Amino acid sequence: MADVEHLNGEAFAEKPDITKLSFHAFLHLAGKYLLLDSGAALGFGAGPLVISKHLENFSELSGKTVAIPGKFTTANLLFSLAMTQPIHKKELLFSEIENAILAGSVDAGVIIHESRFTYHSKGLHKLMDLGEYWEQKTGSPVPLGGIAAHHRLDEAVIAKVNRCIRRSIEYANSNKDGLNEFIRCNAREMDEEVMKQHISLYVNEFSVSLGLQGKNAVIQMFELACQAGIIKDVPSGIFASV
Repeated sequence: MADVEHLNGEAFAEKPDITKLSFHAFLHLAGKYLLLDSGAALGFGAGPLVISKHLENFSELSGKTVAIPGKFTTANLLFSLAMTQPIHKKELLFSEIENAILAGSVDAGVIIHESRFTYHSKGLHKLMDLGEYWEQKTGSPVPLGGIAAHHRLDEAVIAKVNRCIRRSIEYANSNKDGLNEFIRCNAREMDEEVMKQHISLYVNEFSVSLGLQGKNAVIQMFELACQAGIIKDVPSGIFASV
């Protein structure tokens, strides 16, 4: 278990056979990894947020310093698509961004994970919902992160891993009351209501299976990144056969 940007770096080094990674990282790694059908985080109303303490509007960010939770996070990709003005980016661990804004070391920040449920209580406010930006642009759920398998693995092994992940999610969905202790041991935010909100937002039908809608959303992200010059082309064969 590690911060997703650390996992992205491990994937770029091709160290893990199976790993979670950001969809932004997957844009660059599709020739080396295949995306599994289960275990992904996609959703409506689930995108990263741009927040600040003193700035009032997204347009005020021009020339300012904005904290991002990692170069290859999907949060940074979405922010890059939305922000057309020159800014200064500062990479921080996602859990440090709120405090950096409060301390004044950055003017704003792009937050992910549990932070979207806690920033209000710290006196911070939203400048833009990058998930809403994506949904208005595409009409699709925003792809945040997924589980990928390296091409070096046998197809049968990849399919088996996918089945295990799917069954694990299905089991968890059917036995939610028995998971509290496990979740609490691995949660960054200990407030039980925040943990429940986090799970209900990011673990959904797309986590069980991408389905056609989820796959189309991933392809749209490739297409928009290609149009923006972030990647050169849209590859074929990016999904694992499961």
